[in-house]
Amino acid sequence: MYADGAIREMVLWQLPEKTAEKPYGLMKYRLYYGLHDGTCVLRYDNETGKGDHRHRGDQEEPYQFKDVETLVGDFLQDIERARRG
Repeated sequence: MYADGAIREMVLWQLPEKTAEKPYGLMKYRLYYGLHDGTCVLRYDNETGKGDHRHRGDQEEPYQFKDVETLVGDFLQDIERARRG
């Protein structure tokens, strides 16, 4: 939680083994950044049927997953940009 009440939540579930559908070994992930009033500013997830993607406000776009470190780094950079305004 940030001093202004904004929230960052990162949830990643790992599979015991990689699969053809999830070759990077993550079954599911959800990275969320939102304002104190519940407004979603940014969300990354890999919803079944949609694959890897990110939400910026009301817009949704594909996201090219490389690895967990890059995913988290991209997410944190996007939060920094959003907080700068």
